[in-house]
Amino acid sequence: MKNKKTRLQLILELIKTNCIGSQDELSRLLAAKGFNVTQATLSRDLKVLKITKVATDLGGYMYIIPDSNNIQDKMLSSGQANLQASPITGFISIKFSGHAAVIKTRNGYASGLAYDIDMSRPPEVLGTIAGADTVFAILREDVTREQALEVFSKFLPITIEPI
Repeated sequence: MKNKKTRLQLILELIKTNCIGSQDELSRLLAAKGFNVTQATLSRDLKVLKITKVATDLGGYMYIIPDSNNIQDKMLSSGQANLQASPITGFISIKFSGHAAVIKTRNGYASGLAYDIDMSRPPEVLGTIAGADTVFAILREDVTREQALEVFSKFLPITIEPI
């Protein structure tokens, strides 16, 4: 019998590297790695890891790992996290209207992005509201679009052109 810690680490790795839509599918992947678990055990493991199931663009579902790691949260809130924009953000576009930024993402990615923005507490952003595929960010009145793009470039795969 393999230990729980190793099994939990494997579950995280499988979810990070595969689009898994059901416990049955995850159970088969675990079995292929030598971990035969019951549905009840797998359900408890997913709960312990705070794994979430979200809808995909194709009408199915997939498991995701929310960014709720306490160390990451503390690093984000203190500005110490080394955030690199990547295609994993699900970013589609960003548009501005007055003092608001509307960020479109793939379905299921908006809440994680809004969370990261909120936890980093950039002074240019008063707050965010997330839907399934849209983040609505309210900017301080004196923040220019260029300044906002610079802030969001820490989270999104956008490039800032030098002036």
